[in-house]
Amino acid sequence: MNATDEIMANIPIAQLAAQLGVDEVTAEAATRQAIPTLLGGLQANAEDPAGAASLAGALGDHPSDLVDGGVDLEQVDTEDGQKIVGNIFGPNTGQVAQTLGANLGQQSGLIQKLLPILAPIVLAYLSKRLTGSGQGGSGNVLTDLLGGMLGGGAASQADADRSGGGSILDMLGGLLGGGRR
Repeated sequence: MNATDEIMANIPIAQLAAQLGVDEVTAEAATRQAIPTLLGGLQANAEDPAGAASLAGALGDHPSDLVDGGVDLEQVDTEDGQKIVGNIFGPNTGQVAQTLGANLGQQSGLIQKLLPILAPIVLAYLSKRLTGSGQGGSGNVLTDLLGGMLGGGAASQADADRSGGGSILDMLGGLLGGGRR
C-alpha cells in the first residue's frame, strides 16, 4: 500500500465531503491528488538543509495521535494547516491550488479548503512513520522516507493518468519546494 492509500484509509471521506460541501467522489478525487502534492512539497523542502531542519521541527510538533485509529476531522487545526501549507509551498500556494483545481475541473477553491485540512494529517502520518522506523528526523532520513513514499504513489496514480496529465507531481513541476527557507 502506498503512502496516499495509507493516509486515505485513515480519513473519513463522508465527513470530509460534508466539511468541504461536495460529494464523496469529488472529495476523494481531490484528496488523492492533494496528498502526493503535499508529500512532494515536503520532499522538495527537505532537500534543502534549512527546509529539512524546519520539517524535522514541525514533525516534532505534530505527533502521530491525529492519525492513530483513524482521523477525526474535528481535531484537525486548519489554522495550523494553513501555516503548514504556506511553509510547504511558500508564494506558490495559490498556483499549486490552481493547478490541482484545473486537473479536477476548475475546483481550486475546493483545493484551497482541502490543503489546510490535509496538511496536519500528512505531518502526523510522517511523524508516525518516522517513529515507527526508529529513526530521528534528520534531513537524509526525511528525504529518503518521502522519496520512498512518492516512488510508488504519485507517479503511478491512476487518477492522474486518466486525466491525461501524467503524474500530478510532473504537472506541478517547479511549483514544489517554494516554501524552502
